[in-house]
Amino acid sequence: MSSPATANDAEVPHGLGADLLAVVARLNRLATQRIQMPLPAAQARLLATIDAQGEARIGDLAAVDHCSQPTMTTQVRRLEDAGLVARTADPCDARAVRIRITPEGLHMLNAVRRDRAAAIEPQLARLDPAERQLLADAVEVLRRLLENAATAPGRHTL
Repeated sequence: MSSPATANDAEVPHGLGADLLAVVARLNRLATQRIQMPLPAAQARLLATIDAQGEARIGDLAAVDHCSQPTMTTQVRRLEDAGLVARTADPCDARAVRIRITPEGLHMLNAVRRDRAAAIEPQLARLDPAERQLLADAVEVLRRLLENAATAPGRHTL
């Protein structure tokens, strides 16, 4: 049985995709709020993007993050100043550079990931074994979904 419709129902997206995105965003915020991050969330996200995608040009990183190239240049410079990323020559274009994560950057990213995972562990510990297995299975489905999306045409990828 569904709940009565309200005036706001027309403004709220419905469906599995909307629900999934909303829940994942809230879980992400919960994990971030419960730890003291050693760097801003935007920089941690950028490190994760570079780690996942490999070396990339600043313009490509800006496109993936939906920001301007000058904004991405500033973010990359901050990470570079901290020793977390480095610039390398682009073998396809001598005028361009590619950004790669350094061993220090990978160490920092792994620390952030560990801390964030530990932040939600108390909630996971409250689940019974069947619920934990259900979540583990769902994670595998989500990984497949992301792998399929990465090969879909019309998507910005690095």
